[in-house]
Amino acid sequence: MQRPLTPLDFKRRAVQLFGRKIGVVDGDKRFSYADFGQRCDRLANALRDLGVARFDRVAVMAFNSHPLLEAYFGVLDAGAVLLPLNIRLSAQELATIINHAEPSVMLVDHELAPVLSELWPALASQPKLVWIGERPEGRAPAEPIYDELLAAASAEPPPRVGIDENDVAELFYTSGTTGTPRGVMLTHRNLYLHALGMMVTFRAAEPDVQLHSIPLFHVNGWGTPQGITAVGGRHVMLRKFDAAEVLRIIETEKVTRFFAVPTMLNMLLNHPDVKRRDLSSLELINTGGAPTPPEMVRQAEQLLGCCVAGGYGLTETSPIVTFAADKTYLADQDEATRLRRRASTGLPVVGAEIAIVDIDGNPLDWDGETVGEIVVRSNAVTTGYYKDPEATEKATSDGWFHTGDLATIDEEGYVLIVDRKKDLIISGGENISSVEIEKVLFEHPAVLECAIVSAPDERWGEVPVAVVALAQGANASAKELQDFCRERLAGFKVPKQVDFMDSLPKGGTGKIIKRQLREPYWKGRTERVH
Repeated sequence: MQRPLTPLDFKRRAVQLFGRKIGVVDGDKRFSYADFGQRCDRLANALRDLGVARFDRVAVMAFNSHPLLEAYFGVLDAGAVLLPLNIRLSAQELATIINHAEPSVMLVDHELAPVLSELWPALASQPKLVWIGERPEGRAPAEPIYDELLAAASAEPPPRVGIDENDVAELFYTSGTTGTPRGVMLTHRNLYLHALGMMVTFRAAEPDVQLHSIPLFHVNGWGTPQGITAVGGRHVMLRKFDAAEVLRIIETEKVTRFFAVPTMLNMLLNHPDVKRRDLSSLELINTGGAPTPPEMVRQAEQLLGCCVAGGYGLTETSPIVTFAADKTYLADQDEATRLRRRASTGLPVVGAEIAIVDIDGNPLDWDGETVGEIVVRSNAVTTGYYKDPEATEKATSDGWFHTGDLATIDEEGYVLIVDRKKDLIISGGENISSVEIEKVLFEHPAVLECAIVSAPDERWGEVPVAVVALAQGANASAKELQDFCRERLAGFKVPKQVDFMDSLPKGGTGKIIKRQLREPYWKGRTERVH
């Protein structure tokens, strides 16, 4: 017997086996899995009542909240495609995405009404609107309120619409840091198999309490909507990242695990409440989105008392590809090696195959030194880019998905990101990894945040420069930081300039936006090294 693989089965399982359990916590709202499942069913029926047809796109523009989590299942059960929108994008960027995806319905958080009003005139066709929370002043009564819409809809599980596991279930647009955003299509099969791999790799289980610290609009919520639901774990929603609030929620909700980009983890480690809160429930913090310095891993293990391990993934891979799990037979490795591996990109997750290749696509050695581009193949890799067959063909023409990330793989299979292709600095013919310099700078006690970008140079073509935010109350001069690097790096890798900012610009997930930092150094130049 064969049945189509779909994450909708995870929701059904949670309702059947864990219906009485509180499955979703959103502020002062608490929903059992039975309640959550019924709300998902009502959403599916409500969307059909609004005229949503099979394969229509349903966009959600919202903070982390129970309606966004409900959409992960309700939209799919309506036979439609979920389109979570990155609310950190500008109105112009959002309008570009909406015009490309052409959703028939949009669920919009009422706090985002000003953004919607700004982008609305730029839309070629305007979808039906549903307001999450309340209807903003001046909006038409014909635009329903989410909770009222659900209350009026049937609570009966909607009949399945002949879902094929290869149907597109979700559409995520890449951040656009390298150009116009592309719509990444993830199928029911992608999501189902990715969730299974995640459950095995992270040992997800019913006692888990997952804090949604990463926006759910970002790369499939890092796989948590499906995986945590499947095992009957508890979802705890975090509307906006705030270090004090995160620490409070960990204590009050007994959070066992969460994801964090390094900047988020850094904020937690430097917050005064980190030593005042009871964080003993924590078991795992998985870092990703950017390389994590080994020193940060060491500090986090000491202060938080839990496993802290790196990982890696992309929108196109559903997203998780690797996790920096320990190997028991390496228990005798020295501490520096252990921390390096914990901070690394890690080992391929169950179901994913990874290699590094040269510019011609030839596989390279796993020796921990040879640098190549990471390529991936798995059942979780996207079927392609929406309305963009040329880009799809280019990314997967040889049977591997080409990530654009440069890495080494050591003899034990631990992947270590060296840099993005676009962030690699080539100075006087020498390749300089921005990540390597950032890890050194982060070891300086005065440095809170840092980023290395390229700047033009008449002699060398381009050189590394550092942009640094100092810790509160700390002092350090540019020369002091350069000398610190010079003691630990080859001379050509030392930043030729150090500039200071109060804080570094960040995107929707907290990742530092290097493109924005790089721009002032290259402004006015018609040609760039890259």
